[in-house]
Amino acid sequence: QVQLVESGGGLVQTGDSLRLSCAASGFPFSIKAMGWFRQAPGKEREFVAAISASGERTYYSDSVKGRFTISRDNAKNTVYLQMNSLKPEDTAVYYCAGCTLCSPYADRPDRADYTSFGQGTLVTVSS
Repeated sequence: QVQLVESGGGLVQTGDSLRLSCAASGFPFSIKAMGWFRQAPGKEREFVAAISASGERTYYSDSVKGRFTISRDNAKNTVYLQMNSLKPEDTAVYYCAGCTLCSPYADRPDRADYTSFGQGTLVTVSS
């Protein structure tokens, strides 16, 4: 059974940093691409960042590029999202996403291929 458990959310001020973690289990983590998505109040869930199985390739949405960094530790089955220079518009529930049905070592899966999600962790950035 696939499980993705996020942690690290909270209430911060504009300009602060947060680090989200996602502990994964139930699938071969080290050979699957992983990602982060977010959903702001009243909006659809959107892509934030993705990382290849090896961790060598990373991808970001334009809105977070240069501020957020995705990384992974395959020995710990954990993916991270370091968020710096946070803005009020970053306020959202952040979801860890696993490309669990993708081909092993898929370099850049389509965003629609991320079919496994955690329960989410809330990030609130006050102005």
